[in-house]
Amino acid sequence: MARAGLTPERLTRAAAQIADERGFDAVTVAELARHFDVKPASLYSHIASTGDLRARVAMLALEEMAGLSAEAVAGRARAEAVSALGNSYRDYARAHPGRFAATQYRLDPAAAAASAGPRHSALSRAILRGYDLGQEEATHAVRLLGSTFRGFVDLERAGGFAHGAPDAEESWNAILLGLHTLLAHWPSHPAPEGPHV
Repeated sequence: MARAGLTPERLTRAAAQIADERGFDAVTVAELARHFDVKPASLYSHIASTGDLRARVAMLALEEMAGLSAEAVAGRARAEAVSALGNSYRDYARAHPGRFAATQYRLDPAAAAASAGPRHSALSRAILRGYDLGQEEATHAVRLLGSTFRGFVDLERAGGFAHGAPDAEESWNAILLGLHTLLAHWPSHPAPEGPHV
């Protein structure tokens, strides 16, 4: 493939394709150079390092997910919105497994602030306004949603639900309903701390 026309955007999208096809760990400057049939040195005018390349893929994935999630939850509230948000995460992970893995890449503070990460949090908080939670409770709930969606998807992708009944789809739907039920009855005060062992 010719070197002409290489740009940071084109390189990032090619790296995202590599991530989806071969895993996020396969995203390196050397692998990208092989993809374009060029020497790695020729890419450094566009990409600073493998870390920079992976951060770019992470930011692309976060942006794509934010757009899909916002579209999925538009016009929905409470249980429907929670389900739409969860399904948008799961659908994206199925379509783009490497990019989904990239969203866990640790960005430096400046990149994190410029990424779509804050949009994900804002979208979750917008959904949670339908449950009338206080600010601190909403923060806990945002973390609950994110960790539940991420945990289920990662376990499912690893085959964690493939060897027993009920079907993973049934569990997923029950979990989404359970999240809505918990959010609708969120405790207004933290549970008393148990005894230290």
